[in-house]
Amino acid sequence: MRKILLFSFLVIFTVHSNAQQTDSVTIKKFFNEALTNSVAYKNLDKLVNTIGGRLAGSPEAARAVEWAKQAMIDAGADTVWLQEVWVPHWVRGEKEKGMVQDGKGMKEVPVCALGMSIGTPDWGVSAPLIEVKSFDELKKLGTEKIKGKIVFYNHPFDQTFINTFDAYSEAGKYRWAGASEAARYGAVASIVRSMAINQDDFPHTGAMGYNDSLPKIPAAAVSTNGAEVISQILKTNPEARFYLKQSCKMMDSVLSYNVIGEIKGSEHPEEIIDVGGHLDSWETGKGATDDGTGVAQSIEVLRLFKTTGVKPKRTIRAIAFMNEENGLKGGKKYGAEAERKKEKHIAAMESDAGGFTPHGFGLNMKKEQREKVLQWKSLLLPYGLWSWDGDGDGADISPITDKGVPGFGLSVDSQRYFDLHHAASDTFDKVNRRELELGAASMAAMIYLISQYGL
Repeated sequence: MRKILLFSFLVIFTVHSNAQQTDSVTIKKFFNEALTNSVAYKNLDKLVNTIGGRLAGSPEAARAVEWAKQAMIDAGADTVWLQEVWVPHWVRGEKEKGMVQDGKGMKEVPVCALGMSIGTPDWGVSAPLIEVKSFDELKKLGTEKIKGKIVFYNHPFDQTFINTFDAYSEAGKYRWAGASEAARYGAVASIVRSMAINQDDFPHTGAMGYNDSLPKIPAAAVSTNGAEVISQILKTNPEARFYLKQSCKMMDSVLSYNVIGEIKGSEHPEEIIDVGGHLDSWETGKGATDDGTGVAQSIEVLRLFKTTGVKPKRTIRAIAFMNEENGLKGGKKYGAEAERKKEKHIAAMESDAGGFTPHGFGLNMKKEQREKVLQWKSLLLPYGLWSWDGDGDGADISPITDKGVPGFGLSVDSQRYFDLHHAASDTFDKVNRRELELGAASMAAMIYLISQYGL
């Protein structure tokens, strides 16, 4: 009996060792291929420098859909298709203008309209300026001090956060809800310090939302340098005025598409592993880091499997989602269709934190699933993937992860992301080739392990 048990143990140990060796070889193939041939970087170059910024509903977004479809075909996907989705069509219009009154007259500061904001009258809006640091301060000032003025939210990122996404989460409410909260007390417009970690002259846009029970007023972002200028002027001249002019407006919704490419699983084709990024971007920049990198990496996952000849046991589906930035319509449509078709999604991964050096994965899943994933750490540590503590995944995949599908978010070095986020500085030259490709190979490695062993 003891001999039988010993023999069984040796068989299991040998099988496990052989499987680990096979997994190590496969993962190394992915990294070698990604780093040697630079296809993800070339694809990103084409998307960003040929098409540019791709706000949902725009002609550029439509061109990006066709580009993504062809890129997935070229990557070797078994099937590629477009999934219809109606998206909002917000148009920025002519370049915005912002001016603050200093001791010598009016001084121009860099501003840009927040996404989904209304415009000003053709002649702009001019009013006394009042600075606040928080909603609590706004509330204390009340209607008596706010009515008829332009509210300036000067809430800097908290520099003590090591992960800059934590600083973004803490400050983001002033961009999203600032206009309506200011309107609650009679303000005629609002401006917000850009959601940025650094000091520069690039205003950072981003989506805002209106409370429909309150008046709608124009909302804009001012660059971090501009915010410092305004704050200093108000210290010496509390009665300073601000002038804002922006011509943005909402148009009728537009038909657009999610782009989906699939490699069929060899053993469990009914089990689907999703990987994606969002195809749309703000048009103030080129949308390289947010989120051209995530789209290029997701397409690269398909190519890495095809080029290396690795046949996944489960179906791999890459999605270039439309309209993450100002509506999440693509993610919601994908989730609704998955539910309608009763598809079996066993995992979903998103890359939407920039194409910087990968550190690991956020794991949004049950304890037993997390424990299974953590058993694979030794296979991924040689590639610098050490971070497994986060639980974030991605906005586009949230409609299915909210239903219990295990979620993965590529975790990267966050220190530079909010230098570029939603700004004109988000251009192709800010993306490092090796960092981008390491991220793509890391995603492929994790998806391979999920495909092999399930969750």
